[in-house]
Amino acid sequence: MKKTRISVAAAVAVILAASACSSGSSSDKNDAKAQPSVSASAAPSSAAASPAGSPSTSAPTTSASASPSASASSSAPATSASPTAKPTTAKPTTSKPTTSKPATTKPPAKPAAGNLDARCMTGRAMCVDKTTRRLTWVIDGVPQYSTEVRFGSAELPTREGAFTVQSKSKDHVSTIYHTSMPYAMFFSGGQAVHYSPDFAANGYNGASHGCVNVRNKALIQQLFNEARIGDKVIVYRS
Repeated sequence: MKKTRISVAAAVAVILAASACSSGSSSDKNDAKAQPSVSASAAPSSAAASPAGSPSTSAPTTSASASPSASASSSAPATSASPTAKPTTAKPTTSKPTTSKPATTKPPAKPAAGNLDARCMTGRAMCVDKTTRRLTWVIDGVPQYSTEVRFGSAELPTREGAFTVQSKSKDHVSTIYHTSMPYAMFFSGGQAVHYSPDFAANGYNGASHGCVNVRNKALIQQLFNEARIGDKVIVYRS
């Protein structure tokens, strides 16, 4: 009997030991259930860890930067949406430059011969009219130009008659009155046709000492240059 009990007990111990190796706790079962998910997640890594030379089973990765459209757009030349504006070139002006014509001084209009004395109509003559108070330079009956003149006072009148130019003195000064007589052309004693600064300044408010005063300086200069010794000087009233 004792032997039988020992053998039974030993048999029971063997059975319990064998069941303890094949069974597990609830936590072990849960770990076993979670095992497939771990192996599935690890699959790509195992594929990535495949030995060199084995064909890769992973799908080719495509990045946006490596896409054909992106490379085409990067290599294509940049074009503006609006057409390139052509440079505007200013056309040369065709208008002719304005050139101002030089001012031409017209000679004074020739006076009419209506009031001229008949003695002035031949040769070269200074025709001095006391009525109109004008001197007219006449050549061969053609009046050349005319200017205003002033005569002597009632005490010292300008002589009337037909005379000739006896002498000429450009910068003459009177030896009697000590006054300036520029461009003097003497025709009767001390009486002369000459420029008068007083006549130019005061007009007919004064009088000469018997000379024929001229207040147009430019014209008396011209007459002085043109007149010759022996030219006629006719003093009259029209």
